[in-house]
Amino acid sequence: MFQLHTNDATKLCDGLSRREMMRVGGLGLGGLSLASLIKNREAGAKQGSGDHGAGFGKAKNVIIFGLVGGIPQHETWDPKPNGPQETRGIFGTTATATPGYHVGELMPKTAKHTEKLAVLRGMFTGDNAHSTSGYQMLTGVPHQPLNRESARAKAPNLFPSMGAMVRALKYRGESMPSAVTIPEHIWNDGNIDWPGQDAGFLGRQYDPWLVKCYPNEGRFDMPGMSLPEDISTVRLHERRSLLDQINGKAEDLSRLSSVTSYGEHTQQAYNLLGATAAGKAFDLSQESDALRDRYGRERFNQSCLLARRLVESGVSLVQINWTRIKKEGLENQGGWDTHAKHNVSLKDHLMPLMDMAFSTLIEDLDDRGMLDETLVVMFTEFGHTPKFNAREGRDHWGSAFSIALAGGGVKGGAVLGKTDQNAAYVTDGMTTAADFVATVFHLLGYPPHTELYDPFGRPTPISRGRVITEILA
Repeated sequence: MFQLHTNDATKLCDGLSRREMMRVGGLGLGGLSLASLIKNREAGAKQGSGDHGAGFGKAKNVIIFGLVGGIPQHETWDPKPNGPQETRGIFGTTATATPGYHVGELMPKTAKHTEKLAVLRGMFTGDNAHSTSGYQMLTGVPHQPLNRESARAKAPNLFPSMGAMVRALKYRGESMPSAVTIPEHIWNDGNIDWPGQDAGFLGRQYDPWLVKCYPNEGRFDMPGMSLPEDISTVRLHERRSLLDQINGKAEDLSRLSSVTSYGEHTQQAYNLLGATAAGKAFDLSQESDALRDRYGRERFNQSCLLARRLVESGVSLVQINWTRIKKEGLENQGGWDTHAKHNVSLKDHLMPLMDMAFSTLIEDLDDRGMLDETLVVMFTEFGHTPKFNAREGRDHWGSAFSIALAGGGVKGGAVLGKTDQNAAYVTDGMTTAADFVATVFHLLGYPPHTELYDPFGRPTPISRGRVITEILA
């Protein structure tokens, strides 16, 4: 069942509604927005030519495998079996497909695929707050100030997310949104969204589509409009025909970028809802039970399968966010923010589900011949403290953590970065969020200096970081 709810996206950043914006006419902010719209599309169309080095442009799509709350480096990509007992933890290691490289023992399925992965063990944000370290990882820009939980989201001066930048550069017209977030936004306690998940200074027309979903139950919610249960796809087509006739009488309004954006959003929602190839991407019943079981039946795991189907249907970037689970007896709401019972949470819940979903996503993409053109990123906002707290948990740690990349343009088997014996500080091969974002867009075929334009026509480069050439092929 689809539910598409109206949200504050019907208002512009300055509080004007679309109706009010239409009354303003083609001057002022509307005209400037149109100019920036054209410039951003031109920037996307140019898409770097010439020799930009290894991996450039090899990824046509991106799937962000978002482990929200912090991946513990000690139990995943950077175990320290010979480190002090009080920091290394209770779990051992397992050999991988990469000679001489071991990962945590709780990820045996993923360990078999490291020849397809590159691991960055020297990630650094210097920020220990979910909201602001997450903002930095999603945008490549440090939040000001650092270490601020519940930092304000959706402020028009914030830097856009990677998904929003993809929407600006990879213009899809009315066919499909080029960036989609599933199965929900990232939020802190109190349902406070993180900053860095929307289009920021680019303008709301570039916000990634948010599809709130429970794939196992066939429930998909999108902002903006609704398709009641009693409306068939035939009636939807009839309504679309009527809408086209009405829109045809208002061609003069198309000069406004806000109206253009609204029409494109409407068409994209229609495509996702209707009996189109895009709409069928949400029908997981077309997949075998065996494959669905391999992914795992939890909400996040089935969202990974949905991400693969969305990429197949033409979406360029899909971000999958780990979801909390409010279940009796489940520590830390089933999330990676393991301030209590860290070891129990990892062994009984987090690691088995992650290992199942990530390894199957890599295998599935590879089996379908999609991995060479699809960049998969195991993403997190920071790592965890070397020492355990009084509640048998690890706390936030932005001074050293690990992420992994696979697929389009990535050098399989590469491991970059070293940390000290406690996995507390980077000793060699430090990489920043800016470097990470620069590398993602390099693989997509956009040099980091590619400029995006705000509604006032001011240019800003995608990233001021360096491309991490050591992990590219």
